Amino acid sequence: MTSYGDEATVREILTGTGDTWAVVGLSTNTARAAYRVARVLQRYGKRIVPVHPKAETVLGEPGYASLAEIPFPVDVVDVFVNSALAGEVADQAVAVGAKAVWFQLGVVDEAAYERTRAAGVSMVMDRCPAIEIPRLG
Repeated sequence: MTSYGDEATVREILTGTGDTWAVVGLSTNTARAAYRVARVLQRYGKRIVPVHPKAETVLGEPGYASLAEIPFPVDVVDVFVNSALAGEVADQAVAVGAKAVWFQLGVVDEAAYERTRAAGVSMVMDRCPAIEIPRLG
C-alpha cells in the first residue's frame, strides 16, 4: 500500500501548520465521521470551520457553503467528501491559500495529491487526524 503522508508530514500538519481547520463535508449529522473527527480536533485545540452546502453552525462554529466564502485564512483543509469530488476541493484549498490538505480515510485522488504537492502545499491522504493526533503524545 502506498503511503500518502509520511509520519513527519502528519506530525507537521497536526502540530506546526496552524490551528484553523476547515472541515469540508461537516454538517450537524452527529452520526457522520466528519462530526466525530471535528469534535476530536476541537478537543485538541483546533478551531474547526464547517464547510457544507447547507452552511450550518456545527459544534458552535458558523458554517460556510464553500472554502471561498470563509472570510479569514485557513491553515488546513480536512476533506470528507468522496474521492470523485475531493480533487476539486484540494484545488480550491490551494486557491484560498491553505497550508495543508488532509484527505480522510478512504479518500484517495493521486492526481490531486500530485497537483497539491506541486503547488507547495503539504498533503496527507487516506489517514484520519482523530486517529493520528492522540499518537503524537
